[in-house]
Amino acid sequence: FEFLRAEDVASAVAAVAEHPDAVYLAGGTNLVDRMKLGVATPNLVVDISHLPLDQIVELPDGTVRIGAMVRNSDLAANLLIRQRYPVLSQALLAGASGQLRNLATTAGNLLQRTRCVYFQDVSMPCNKRDPGSGCSAREGYTRYHAILGASAGCVAVHPSDMAVAMAALDASVVVTGRTGERSIRLTDLHRLPGDAPHRDTVLTHGELITAVDLPPLAFSEHSAYRKVRDRASYAFALISVAAALDLNERRDAAGGPIIREVRIVFGGVAHKPWRATAAENLLRGSAASVENFREAADVELAQAETLKDNAFKVTMVRNTVALLLADLTRRQVGEVGGDLAGQEQKP
Repeated sequence: FEFLRAEDVASAVAAVAEHPDAVYLAGGTNLVDRMKLGVATPNLVVDISHLPLDQIVELPDGTVRIGAMVRNSDLAANLLIRQRYPVLSQALLAGASGQLRNLATTAGNLLQRTRCVYFQDVSMPCNKRDPGSGCSAREGYTRYHAILGASAGCVAVHPSDMAVAMAALDASVVVTGRTGERSIRLTDLHRLPGDAPHRDTVLTHGELITAVDLPPLAFSEHSAYRKVRDRASYAFALISVAAALDLNERRDAAGGPIIREVRIVFGGVAHKPWRATAAENLLRGSAASVENFREAADVELAQAETLKDNAFKVTMVRNTVALLLADLTRRQVGEVGGDLAGQEQKP
């Protein structure tokens, strides 16, 4: 392959847009692995690692803009992020290892491809890698695969922890292409597989993420991330939940807190971060109780379709949602109704 070090955003976009098989290289923690495996075979690699996109700044309206080249370790450690958006810092620290976080970038994390073992094995049919060849995962080992939004063509899940947290924060990505700049809601960036699982995002070829914007969400400091995995470190999520909770000052008939606003996003269950809008709608205006948390999760999970090895994910998501929202409730008011009150249980 040819190698080109871009001097600025415009020249990087032009170079990739003109070559159908060109790719951007930032931290390389995912791309280089795929190239070694033969999964990615670009004819041109455009290095953008030296572009001045590595700053975290607060805009006049309170929006926090994160440059595309900000390293995951720097983002997780940033004081503004830790104080205002703890769910994001927690998600980043739950992902990968310290060495990888020192290299991985914000945009690269969002655009990493699935870690489905069949996608990474070029000897196996995979619609995501080779459209029309079939999905080996459906009849294979499915412990890590999707329970929401999958299709006959693909059951892979998106691997990012950071993207799940950003979706809960109503983030947007700033993108530059040949025709100029546009902003995309993060929840709209990634696609469900449908009949085109090889397309992970709505980006057109050559478009470059230059920043991620986090809006001044009034209750973002009341947020947290919980990841359930097979081992304590350096493992992708079986499932994860990012949530932010805002409680009303008024109380219900029993004296318990009322939910004013809530954000819930699931990871490890779909081809993209799964915004649990049905669960959110049910919880707004409801009492902050474990029973209501579980009921809301069940409403969202009613559309789940499990495979032979991953039915446990439904129960795991339900319990993790209840545990996380109960914990956020206790942090704000010191009380929560239900059988998890004052307890610390595993999902």
